[in-house]
Amino acid sequence: MDELKKVILDYVAKEYLEEGDDRQIGEDTPLITGGIVDSFSMVSLKRFLERRYSIQIPDAEATPQAFDTVTSIAELVKKFRKTEGRSHGVQHQGP
Repeated sequence: MDELKKVILDYVAKEYLEEGDDRQIGEDTPLITGGIVDSFSMVSLKRFLERRYSIQIPDAEATPQAFDTVTSIAELVKKFRKTEGRSHGVQHQGP
């Protein structure tokens, strides 16, 4: 498991599983459709990822499908890390 997936998995387990909840979650465990993450939790997870990785995930991209598994969340973060990296590398020329 790569570092990004581990960070997401650890955050989800720490923030959304109640103490004593013995459910095991993995990279492809349904988080939203499985009842682990609700819409409010999805927003807090999005904000965590945006702060942690200095990215902006547009609301239109932050769909329940995109946030349903650790794998799909990691793909979304990777997509916007690449986008953010490109925008920071642009140098503007003077007049």
